[in-house]
Amino acid sequence: MTILLNPTLGLTEENKKRVQRLVTHGFDETDLSAHPTNRIAAVLVLLYQDPEEDNTLRVLLTTRAKHLRTHAGQTALPGGRMDEADGRDPVTAAFREANEETCLPLPPHRDIHVLCTLEPHLSLHTLLVIPVIALLTHPNPQLFIEQTLKPSPNEVSRIFSHPLRALLDPGRYLGKDMERLAERGSEDWIYDTELHHTTDSPHGPLHLYRNHRFRSTGSPIKGLTSDILIKTASIAYSQTPSYERCVLGFFGSRRRALE
Repeated sequence: MTILLNPTLGLTEENKKRVQRLVTHGFDETDLSAHPTNRIAAVLVLLYQDPEEDNTLRVLLTTRAKHLRTHAGQTALPGGRMDEADGRDPVTAAFREANEETCLPLPPHRDIHVLCTLEPHLSLHTLLVIPVIALLTHPNPQLFIEQTLKPSPNEVSRIFSHPLRALLDPGRYLGKDMERLAERGSEDWIYDTELHHTTDSPHGPLHLYRNHRFRSTGSPIKGLTSDILIKTASIAYSQTPSYERCVLGFFGSRRRALE
């Protein structure tokens, strides 16, 4: 699928720089030939500038339906496993899945611009997951979301969004979301921490995986979804997280697994 040009129309100068960092970093020549199609997935990181909240960049998220066999009730980026019909193209796969899950229009679309893909992430279940970064440039993105998107009841129970930069420092960048966060003690935030919770669990014989969980206005952002968004935010804002992102040695073990 062709990547669309000139996606920064209407963005602030600072947000143009953030988008450009993502495009510059883009990893658009992933060799997928060694991986079976059914072991490859693509997820859509759809960003938009929110004019109602100081033009902050937000990311579109979903809560998976509770009846699903895997990851039921968890926060996810729209996306899923590749089909043979996708031609091993992560952009095609990500948008096909997003369309099925949320009714997001397929490109080409005047308000939806594909920016790049980022380095693949290896899930704990050894699924190769490729983030596809795209930008929604509708002048009223919230209206677009409310009028255009609709959760597929077979797959999604909720569509919501989150400030991208809050993945780097939730106490500082949640903005107005701080006033409407999921209630503490509810099923959407069961943890004893206020905004950010981590646990370390074994990953192989010598390494620990750090699972980040972020409180949101919907379900917690955690696991691979949080990993992908931390990476995306770090690139866009050229900023490291305010917390320890991983257990020493974990990324090295993942890189070797991808080779």
